[in-house]
Amino acid sequence: MTTVLAELFTLMLMAFALGMDAFSIGIGMGMIQLRLRQIFYIGITVGLFHVWMPLLGMMTGKFLSEKFGAFAAYAGGVLLIVLGIQMVLASFKDDESSVMTPVGFGLLLFALSVSLDSFSVGLTLGIFGARTAAAVICFGAAATILTWAGLLVGRRVQGWLGSYSEALGGFILFAFGVKLLLPF
Repeated sequence: MTTVLAELFTLMLMAFALGMDAFSIGIGMGMIQLRLRQIFYIGITVGLFHVWMPLLGMMTGKFLSEKFGAFAAYAGGVLLIVLGIQMVLASFKDDESSVMTPVGFGLLLFALSVSLDSFSVGLTLGIFGARTAAAVICFGAAATILTWAGLLVGRRVQGWLGSYSEALGGFILFAFGVKLLLPF
């Protein structure tokens, strides 16, 4: 029972780390004064993408682990480290890109952009045989809640919190990658 709780805690922490990307981008998007109904739909859409992307990644990861065994496990750890470093570096860029309108195609593009890293993490989880249902539920719920939180905070606060939250998410993914490569 303890290993199940430990895996669930790990999945929730990873879901939080991945959702920080949606949170930080949501802060910037929330500054365009969205209606609460729009915020609701944006959060649900991002949450659904955070379910489907890691699910696709996990299916791919399970296939790779069956074919390539231990090599795939090391590749998964390296992938988390690279993804974590990329998130940390991206958080320090002073890149003010234009805010897309979160409606229709713009909403789908936004949801896809913040859930691409979920595919990579799903790939790693599939390699290590994580519980699929638990992972996608944690990822979807965390992404939805953190997106809503980011959009609501963005309505109230200037963008000073966004880059720090993305950096925190990157550090968490980096730490999990190191833990997978160096079991202790």
